[in-house]
Amino acid sequence: MILKWQDVTKLADDGNPAPANKVVKSDEEWRQQLSPDEYRVTRQAGTERAFSSEMCSRFEPGIYGCVCCDTVLFDGQTKFESRTGWPSFTQPASPDAVAYRSDGGFGMRRIEAICNTCDAHLGHVFPDGPAPSGLRYCMNAVALKKLSSQH
Repeated sequence: MILKWQDVTKLADDGNPAPANKVVKSDEEWRQQLSPDEYRVTRQAGTERAFSSEMCSRFEPGIYGCVCCDTVLFDGQTKFESRTGWPSFTQPASPDAVAYRSDGGFGMRRIEAICNTCDAHLGHVFPDGPAPSGLRYCMNAVALKKLSSQH
């Protein structure tokens, strides 16, 4: 099933699917595990500087997971050049990998993408991606890590 914008907004408004498992840690445990940048982005909903990561320009096959809990989030086959300065994908690896929240910040309605397993802030989803989904998962590279080179 390919997610479309109306699916993402419905999940943000009505609730997300239950994850296969849930990872819950204290704030102190997250601070010990993560670098200061990883913590600021994933646990405090921060944003890394545009074009600050080499991940933006790499397009090799592989699986990308959550830097906090290793949950598989994206397949490199869905990564594309968005020219936005952040790694962009058209679909999550599975329908329950990413959860969605409405974000009314900056005077517009955006959809925040979070890891459905540990609630890490990943980035945002926009309806301006390529076909067939039309979605652009605009992710903070610091929130992701490459889990494997295979797919």
